[in-house]
Amino acid sequence: MSTDSWALSVDEQESTVKSVGKLRIKEAGDANIHQNDGDGDKSDEEEKEDRATQSLLNKLIRSNVVNNTNQVEVLQRDPNSPLYSVKTFEELRLKPQLLKGVYEMGFNRPSKIQENALPMMLAEPPQNLIAQSQSGTGKTAAFVLAMLSHVDPSLKWPQCLCISPTYELALQTGKVIEQMGKFYSEVKLAYAVRGHKMDRGVKVKEQIVIGTPGTVLDWCVKLKFIDPKKIKVFVLDEADVMIATQGHQDQSIRIQRMLPKGCQMLLFSATFEDSVWKFAERVVPDPNIIKLKREEETLDTIKQYYVLCNSKEDKFNALCNIYGAITIAQAMIFCHTRKTANWLAGQLSKEGHQVALLSGEMVVEQRAAVIERFRDGKEKVLITTNVCARGIDVEQVSVVINFDLPLDKDGNPDNETYLHRIGRTGRFGKRGLAVNMVDSQRSMEILKTYEKHFNKKIGRLDTDDLDEIEKIGN
Repeated sequence: MSTDSWALSVDEQESTVKSVGKLRIKEAGDANIHQNDGDGDKSDEEEKEDRATQSLLNKLIRSNVVNNTNQVEVLQRDPNSPLYSVKTFEELRLKPQLLKGVYEMGFNRPSKIQENALPMMLAEPPQNLIAQSQSGTGKTAAFVLAMLSHVDPSLKWPQCLCISPTYELALQTGKVIEQMGKFYSEVKLAYAVRGHKMDRGVKVKEQIVIGTPGTVLDWCVKLKFIDPKKIKVFVLDEADVMIATQGHQDQSIRIQRMLPKGCQMLLFSATFEDSVWKFAERVVPDPNIIKLKREEETLDTIKQYYVLCNSKEDKFNALCNIYGAITIAQAMIFCHTRKTANWLAGQLSKEGHQVALLSGEMVVEQRAAVIERFRDGKEKVLITTNVCARGIDVEQVSVVINFDLPLDKDGNPDNETYLHRIGRTGRFGKRGLAVNMVDSQRSMEILKTYEKHFNKKIGRLDTDDLDEIEKIGN
């Protein structure tokens, strides 16, 4: 597997990353606090990341398939046809060089979504598929395997087309194609992304093209680098991200309409709200559907408390008392603004804590590096605004502290964010502890809303009583 444009793509990627010099890693004397110089006072709601950024972050911090306990639900196009699933990659009768690539990537057996999706994707005649799957389920490897399996290397024109919502996500998928096709060097890959200049009148000879909707549309229509009528497999990845981006939905539909009738259509999305379903149904005719039944997040294993405070200094003292009384493996602390997060990180590092700080002005690669360090235990405290409330599973997190309670953009209680935040603890079957700092009548009202919504008592904790704190730590 090789690509002439890969080096160019990497150069372009690096040039977009070099612009960020704000991240400082303080030396040992400063207790390894990762922070930026910006003292912005944006609320976490203003910083809420677009989905593409969150998706890329998940890809970067998940180097292997997550052990997913969700049940897979399969809705077949033809309910009368037999439902095939596989437990080994050998059952798929892959080309030997592809099987070798799969094992080289560390896949020993198919993930839950691969068990059901791969037989459909590799079927003859080809079957269309709409699949729900989060990052870490092995879905990229699944559709990459389908593309590599359907390609005829003797034909020197594009046969498989994959569109991703952003340049960076396209590069991540390209990386998987490179790895899986390592022993299949006859198949070539081209990137239809910004910065990849080609002379007019030239035809793309690579069999697989991956790119963003705008550039792919230009290559098909304006520049005629690709003949869409020769495409056999069309993959639309991250559909929920795609439709959240201005213009991408229309561009994707225009590309799909140019493809031949027998072209296999594969669409993937992490979520399936109504707008995504409508889009999926327009793009994928007559589909098989694979859904993940969501595992309910539960607060049953989490003990919740609140602490009454008058100021941020009060909150900080309460935090120090908690740390002084119980052993905390690792903790995540959520603040409402970057300014508070920066201040708190500084105070805790002065007390000798090893602190990592995560905030919205960091580029994704920097955030991934901070999360990796925290996951590896190099820092024991992760202070963040809302940018990483979702998707970070660190087994050692035993305590979550809401230094500020989560609010939506209108300043009202945000039940979903509260659940996702304190859901960082009490994972993997362990008991967790969540402490909420309450500093006003309004924040007490918000806390009562959470208590009522989740039907779980949130008890008061007196942080001046060390015996009481010790009890909750047992």
